[in-house]
Amino acid sequence: MATIRVKDWTKNKLRQIRNAESHSSYDSVIKTLLKDRKLAKYTDDASNTATSESGQPQDADIDKAFDDLTVLAELTGSHDDVLFLWCPNCGNELVHLTVEQPLGLSVFEMECQRCLTHLDSHAIVAIELRYPIEQKMIEGQLQTDLKSCVIDYWDRTLEAVADGTLEADTSAASLVWQFDQYYKQFTWDWPTDVPAVSVVPGVTYRNTVTDERMEAVEAVTENRNAMDSYKVRRYTVDGDVLSDRIDSSTIVDWVVNRELVITEQSVETTKPAT
Repeated sequence: MATIRVKDWTKNKLRQIRNAESHSSYDSVIKTLLKDRKLAKYTDDASNTATSESGQPQDADIDKAFDDLTVLAELTGSHDDVLFLWCPNCGNELVHLTVEQPLGLSVFEMECQRCLTHLDSHAIVAIELRYPIEQKMIEGQLQTDLKSCVIDYWDRTLEAVADGTLEADTSAASLVWQFDQYYKQFTWDWPTDVPAVSVVPGVTYRNTVTDERMEAVEAVTENRNAMDSYKVRRYTVDGDVLSDRIDSSTIVDWVVNRELVITEQSVETTKPAT
């Protein structure tokens, strides 16, 4: 018979349940848990209906890329009361938590011990038990899913800012600056079918409103907690090439309104100033 490997944390939880409920064996504990899960499946629809009627936000109502991967800032509940928090930059498991409902982790910060990136709730991915972590790791797909989850969240969040539907006290300029800093730290190749969240020297963008291309040359300010202004090279629709300076407020407006898409990006990466 095949051997099933169980982590120490899981063993301790099973032992606690066995002692608390006087089970005769671990087999009995697992059978009871499976039975409870089956019963919970039947009551899940009624529970969701009641929660929706009470006006509480539902993760299921969020049109996000993955069912079982959620950026921490928009997580309102967990199916299994257990969350695994992961770093999207290097694919490292940060910590696993036992949580209570309703979940409130909108303010959460920690440093990844592998890549030493300081992460907050806008850049930490919560993975639920139903997501096949080990299988995804073997397939080499986990890192891609973490990245896609965060990109999808940033894109939808900025769209909500533009629409005025984001329920948060953070200003648009502050959010854009945060996403810009993370993007530069993660050094990701940004997908060309998703509007940009950052302006990086060496990258050429197209403004989807004016159809004008713009190459970011260099930052001309050194703001520590806000977007910088940039020296750029503009390629007009008439074929002219113009040197220009774009101030930070204009860049914030372009990013929030999802107007910039990447057409060319250099191989070199740009790290934010420390």
